[in-house]
Amino acid sequence: MIVMINGAFGVGKTSVANKLLQKLDGAMLFDPEEVGYMLRHIIPEDEKLEHERTGDFQDLDMWKPLTVEVAKQLRETYGKDLIVPMTIYTKEYFDTIHSGFLQIDPETYHFCLTAKKETIHDRLIERGEEEGNWCFAQTDKCLEGFKNPCLGQFISTDDASIEEIAKFICKEIG
Repeated sequence: MIVMINGAFGVGKTSVANKLLQKLDGAMLFDPEEVGYMLRHIIPEDEKLEHERTGDFQDLDMWKPLTVEVAKQLRETYGKDLIVPMTIYTKEYFDTIHSGFLQIDPETYHFCLTAKKETIHDRLIERGEEEGNWCFAQTDKCLEGFKNPCLGQFISTDDASIEEIAKFICKEIG
């Protein structure tokens, strides 16, 4: 099983993913940001393709297939269910990764956590982000992108605890 936990930076993805890790026996956390950080470290700016020079590792052509391949290798090597927190609001990118995950495991679930902009910004400040940094700058893009109904089952986190959200997801995945 693969459980994708999507949403804007600061919406609670990592907290929910860690709570799910406690609740789901035989699961492991896979954060695709680590793949992006690796690529950012490996590929010099002057080697990037023109369309990849955005400052967002998701725009690197290799990020999407490598994210799927790492998930595949984790499943094949360790045989564990994957909990995958990620911020992915571009429909094309989502479709590529989601369809890749479905090929790895047809039991792939996607939940998109939502919250009001004010809630997200409050949470970013609480976790130590500086107002105006990259995470803050992504909020409007994320909120706009997450209006797309194809991005799965939406769960509002404004007035729900991490425990409540994790219980809801566990109920949904059976």
